[in-house]
Amino acid sequence: MPIIPFFDHVPDIHSSAFVAPSADVIGRVTLGEEASIWYNATLRGDINDITIGPRSNIQDNVVVHLADDYGCHVGELVTVGHSAIIHACSISDECLIGMGSVILDGAEIGPRCIVGAGALVTGGKTFPEGSLILGSPAKAVKILSLKEQSDIKSWALKYVRQSRLFRENALRMTKEASKKSQI
Repeated sequence: MPIIPFFDHVPDIHSSAFVAPSADVIGRVTLGEEASIWYNATLRGDINDITIGPRSNIQDNVVVHLADDYGCHVGELVTVGHSAIIHACSISDECLIGMGSVILDGAEIGPRCIVGAGALVTGGKTFPEGSLILGSPAKAVKILSLKEQSDIKSWALKYVRQSRLFRENALRMTKEASKKSQI
């Protein structure tokens, strides 16, 4: 897997995190406990810091990047859907970021929000906790019920379970390859 230092900055990856072999994790990136970075995702921490919180997942083809003035912070139990772009923004705990959505510089997504698939969150926009955020440009269309808010973390927990399976499979394959090379 491409874990790439950028000058003196080496990614800080928790030992329980999963990084898919085709993902790129570069420079000033911190991955929390049981975080998962899936196939073809790119986290490029070259001009500021990227933090992915515990048990959060960055799915296939997601791009995470920065600005000079803004890092990118993803809280705990967050799901970032396939092909999303999160750029120099802050996403609080227990959010679901829909597939193909774009969140731009300085935007802040409050706790337990859902950003719909294909939404465009423009720079500097702030959304309160529990918002359902849809459209282009994105707007909060309603506040989710407490039940809907509490259900969001189930997506992240599913990916924690899935990443454990992928880590186990990778360890098994490594052991089998090692045994074959000794024969």
